[in-house]
Amino acid sequence: MTKNEADQKAELSQEGLAEDLARADLYGLLASLFFQPPDQIMLDQIVASGKQEGGQTGEAPLEDVWMNLMGAAKNSKALDWKVEYDNSFLGVGKPNVFLYGSFYMAGHLHEKPLLEIRRSLQQFGLEASDSISETEDHIAALFEVMRYLIAGEDVEVSNLTNQRVFFNDHIRPWFDDLCDAIDADQEIHLYKSVSALTREFLAVEGQSFDMI
Repeated sequence: MTKNEADQKAELSQEGLAEDLARADLYGLLASLFFQPPDQIMLDQIVASGKQEGGQTGEAPLEDVWMNLMGAAKNSKALDWKVEYDNSFLGVGKPNVFLYGSFYMAGHLHEKPLLEIRRSLQQFGLEASDSISETEDHIAALFEVMRYLIAGEDVEVSNLTNQRVFFNDHIRPWFDDLCDAIDADQEIHLYKSVSALTREFLAVEGQSFDMI
């Protein structure tokens, strides 16, 4: 291998690492937004980020939806997000929109899809924290797993193969249905920008995994 070839390989490796870290960061942000409403610090960080996050994959549609989220964060307060989150995803009794994969894949909570996710987590050596009441099929929990599979240090677990399998098995079958439910709810306004970012980002992820 010539010096130029070695330099090109190193450059491609660095680019791939930067892209993976950006993917992991975006999964982490979406996990945070779906786990609980953002506080004012997070909203300010989103506004201050400009096009940085949205341009991380080089995809113009992703830039557009990121800018929409930035606009929603800029023109609202943390209390607005909390009220909408509580009314839409918590509510009294049955929420307006469920954030659990089992509901969309099986029609009910705590069904077979949840058991299959738990089996996958066992294979990775992962388990849910006792301090978290949400089940493992919550969209935020699944996004956190994806972040770990991208950015974790154990290459036996955190690798592209596991990312593809976990995404295709546990996220891909239902994320569009979740986004459709959010988009169809007339009482949801702010989280429509989160839905749009989620849909676009995961579509890009799916296309990338299909190329493997």
